[in-house]
Amino acid sequence: MSVSSAPFSPEEIAAEGITPTEYDDIVSRLGRHPNKAELGMFGVMWSEHCCYKNSRPLLSQFPTTGDRILVGPGENAGVVDLGDGLHLAFKIESHNHPSAVEPFQGAATGVGGILRDIFTMGARPLAILNSLRFGDLKDARTQRLMHGVVAGIAHYGNCVGVPTVGGEVCFDPAYAGNPLVNAMALGLMETVEIVKSGAIGVGNPVLYVGSTTGRDGMGGASFASAELSDESERDRPAVQVGDPFLEKSLIEACLEAFKTGAVVAAQDMGAAGLTCSTAEMAAKGGVGIELDLDLIPVRETGMVPYEYLLSESQERMLFVAAKGREQELIDIFHRWELQAVVAGSVIAEPIVRILFQGGVAAEIPATALSDNTPIYHRELLATPPDYARTAWAWQESTLPACTVQGLQTDSPSSWTSVLLTLLDAPTIASKNWVYRQYDHQVQNNTVLMPGGADAAVVRLRPQGAERSPSTYTKGVAATVDCNARYVYLHPYEGAKAAVAEAARNLSCVGAEPLAVTDNLNFGSPEKPIGYWQLAEACRGLAEACRVFSTPVTGGNVSLYNETLDSQGQPQAIYPTPVVGMVGLVEDLSRICGQGWRQGGDRIYLLGLGVGAAADSLTLGGSEYLAVVHQTVAGCPPVVDMELEKRVQQACRTGIHQGWVSSAHDCAEGGLAIALAEACISGQRGAEIQLPVGDEPEQRWDHILFAEGGARILVSVTSDQVLAWEAYLQEQLAGHWQVLGKVTEQQQLAIATEQGTTVIAADLATMDDCWSTAIARRLQ
Repeated sequence: MSVSSAPFSPEEIAAEGITPTEYDDIVSRLGRHPNKAELGMFGVMWSEHCCYKNSRPLLSQFPTTGDRILVGPGENAGVVDLGDGLHLAFKIESHNHPSAVEPFQGAATGVGGILRDIFTMGARPLAILNSLRFGDLKDARTQRLMHGVVAGIAHYGNCVGVPTVGGEVCFDPAYAGNPLVNAMALGLMETVEIVKSGAIGVGNPVLYVGSTTGRDGMGGASFASAELSDESERDRPAVQVGDPFLEKSLIEACLEAFKTGAVVAAQDMGAAGLTCSTAEMAAKGGVGIELDLDLIPVRETGMVPYEYLLSESQERMLFVAAKGREQELIDIFHRWELQAVVAGSVIAEPIVRILFQGGVAAEIPATALSDNTPIYHRELLATPPDYARTAWAWQESTLPACTVQGLQTDSPSSWTSVLLTLLDAPTIASKNWVYRQYDHQVQNNTVLMPGGADAAVVRLRPQGAERSPSTYTKGVAATVDCNARYVYLHPYEGAKAAVAEAARNLSCVGAEPLAVTDNLNFGSPEKPIGYWQLAEACRGLAEACRVFSTPVTGGNVSLYNETLDSQGQPQAIYPTPVVGMVGLVEDLSRICGQGWRQGGDRIYLLGLGVGAAADSLTLGGSEYLAVVHQTVAGCPPVVDMELEKRVQQACRTGIHQGWVSSAHDCAEGGLAIALAEACISGQRGAEIQLPVGDEPEQRWDHILFAEGGARILVSVTSDQVLAWEAYLQEQLAGHWQVLGKVTEQQQLAIATEQGTTVIAADLATMDDCWSTAIARRLQ
């Protein structure tokens, strides 16, 4: 038997995302042709979104264990030990394609899905972050997508009562047709034991709980694993519809149920719905599950097995209960006005058996749907692709001359103008238009608000504890980071830089980096360039995570992020491996934000100094080059990992000792933008004297706007200067500079040590330019 004798046309098989070779494999495993329901089950479970058939060999190189890791990849979320009996669950996932087709519901259900991953483990959701990418804001479609996505995130998070505390929003034409919507969630464990998903106990009942099943979200996993095209609008049924108020009830009911000890295993019904939950629970437990579709609560009539099994209706869970205690659980869910029925049982034979109207609708070995799926070991390009080699050949010298020696021929106002232009660039500009729509204070545990620090900080307060937050001094910091332009230009170095920046952002608030969850957003792995980008980025992520001792506890792979260009050719997004990282704050009284605190404080630059080596500090791939010169070229900065670790440790120590009053990393836009952001955030000015020396070839654009890792701006009060500098001389000798001081004057003044003015920017002008940039474009 082969595809040539199949009871389906080649078009029907392809519509399920299955290749002819894979169809033959299915027939071989079953010993027969599949029926329509089974074909659909294989289609969703063998999609990249579910089985990682192209990426699994690459993910195997990630470090996944460590002293604090309690649960790594393979469960609904990772879990780390924060000490004092506190355990944190966290994960990131994408909802890119649904958000491109229906931005409000696509983004909203992305939030709902990641929250379910958290409370399925037995953790109460504590906070949400998101990483968003859109095309050019001048484009009307981009504006519509952004409005819808932000509204969807706000709607779901605000209604369910979980604060959205941080994230990133970036803009580039590369995302014009395929926006990225990545949602990350954190939760504090409430159950004594971590709830796992592997089914155990032959004869134990299987419970369906939560909402009803409908036809929404049909084949969402397959939809997420295919390129977007003009036909994608017809796939709106693949976009789920969420109900945050029902999810709030589901959170409370699940946590109450878990605390009874009657739940043996639990699995969120997310991608691939009933198919995924039954197959994964059975395979992880080495058992089988028999499920009767006639017992599933539905909200539509006339549904057939294919629809039941591929529906991705939201707010649903599958439990394995201890035999004899099922009614105890059903009663809990009924009290919360939720569905709860015994719909099947655990069986000894390791299969997924689906019953419908008295017959067997599907019968498939569980491992064939879950872990024993196709794996593709693709060939890596022997040499980097032409586009990368061409980009690497670019040199700063091709830009208009602006050397230090030639300053007298330039007007200082020109560099002030460049500074304002970059502050007005949407990727750099304030995201207050976005985060003001999110409730970031619900639950009363948010310590550092969005926009005021390099990472979010949330108080760890166990449920049921006294209401006063001052009693609890421990916190968790979280961030999401990725400079996709860097990754596009050099996937290996760009991915390393993403990990380094995430760790740096945590260090800037005083948190110790602990662990990573990642979201790998890429184009097609079936194309040589796409696979090269994915493979090289994974190599960089793995290396950097080992260096920073931040194991990867899980995440999400989102491939085939491509749309058709004006010539009808598939155009991939920039490769975007978003790094979500969490860190521990031992003492919430020893943290800081990015804004200057008081006039007279001394300003220091830690790490790579002004005019550092071109490979570590460069205009290649910079925001300055892209915005001011409309050029994407060069090699992004090479991360000095050992220096990065030393700089971050120095920053954390300075904060913990009470020496450092503010800290802010130098990222997009370089030193000048970091200084401006610290001024705006603290509503104070700064007088900066640049130690440029007398090297005639130094360029002002390089000094002001070059980018690179291992650079942190800090401010220190005058009474702490001696202790601070003594520490720096011992721990960071040769890698720190005094740049100037904070002033109460409302101006950023940058000059040479000889007194020549380079930038003189009024604080009010900078603030207005930076804070209104996105809102002005969306009017």
